[in-house]
Amino acid sequence: MDTPSLQDRVSPQEWQLRLDLAAAYRLVALHGWSDLVFTHISARIPGPEHHFLINPYGLMFDEITASSLVKVDQDCNKLSDSPFAVNPAGFTIHSAIHAVREDAGCVLHTHTRAGVGVSAQQGGVLPISQQSTFVLASLAYHDYEGVAFREDEKPRLQADLGDKNFLMLRNHGLLTVGRTIADAFLNMYIFETTCQIQLAAQSGGVPLTEVNPQIVQGVAHAMKVQTGGMGGAFVWPALIRKLDRVDTGWRA
Repeated sequence: MDTPSLQDRVSPQEWQLRLDLAAAYRLVALHGWSDLVFTHISARIPGPEHHFLINPYGLMFDEITASSLVKVDQDCNKLSDSPFAVNPAGFTIHSAIHAVREDAGCVLHTHTRAGVGVSAQQGGVLPISQQSTFVLASLAYHDYEGVAFREDEKPRLQADLGDKNFLMLRNHGLLTVGRTIADAFLNMYIFETTCQIQLAAQSGGVPLTEVNPQIVQGVAHAMKVQTGGMGGAFVWPALIRKLDRVDTGWRA
């Protein structure tokens, strides 16, 4: 998509956020987690105004660029001149979380086959892999109430999520919260992998070995050790290099 660059029209801080969010959309597409145009990743622009960046509705994730991202308010009203539409209904879940979680710099939501498949299982995420232990240490569930566009669902969603960073939307998909875009992406990588492993293990048709619950309790420290205390920032530069080897168009 040919979109005039906004680099000289926004603050350096917002431009960096646009670059990171555009990269996240491209990486979601690269990993095969996109659902045509029907999910969203939102990022809060730092400042007291509670403004956000979200995808131009109708563009495939591998078409999104830093300049095509749309700036919106808490109600998903466009705040800048943009030729692209936004989807207020799609922002309902995101706005609900951003409203009550000051630490939610980014909210990432997917509808992958593995994620929806596990979300439909009564037992939800099972403690059967190393990846699952990281998820289970900060996991919440929200029951399906139909397509999420009604305002009255927000308080229930907020209460169900609480202070957790992984949310399984029953019969719907996966959602992660991160202080940064890199954190939300790493969380989703772990969440999605957990679900893929679970479905693969269940397909063997034999009893599964569960992880000792005490290991789950100490997993927060283990994650800090694995990433040197950096969280998503530890892997983000490598992901950006991988993305640039494929295509640098997202930087426009």
